[in-house]
Amino acid sequence: MTAAWLTLAAAITTSLVGQVLLKAGASGSVAASAGFIDQLFRWQTIIGLGAYGGAALLYIIALRKIPMSVALPCTAASYVVIALIGWAVFGESLGAQKLAAIALICGGVVLLATTA
Repeated sequence: MTAAWLTLAAAITTSLVGQVLLKAGASGSVAASAGFIDQLFRWQTIIGLGAYGGAALLYIIALRKIPMSVALPCTAASYVVIALIGWAVFGESLGAQKLAAIALICGGVVLLATTA
């Protein structure tokens, strides 16, 4: 695996961390009763936004070597992981239809990643 692919993996992972933190910043008893501005300045939201910024920078670096037509669809791998995190951490549903969609996404990501 080349440095560009490791950078893309780091960008995807950093984006995942940002998504989980943004969800945490928008959830919970404090967040449910707070207004948008209060949620915006929760530590989880602030760090989550920072993680998204870091993910964008890593993605830009990965794009120097990986074609955009391959790199962007590979970020769909985050949909799979975030669905599992949503189910395990936040109690979101994960039925047969979502599992089938996840399988299709996995197949597409593998197919694209092997064309580079």
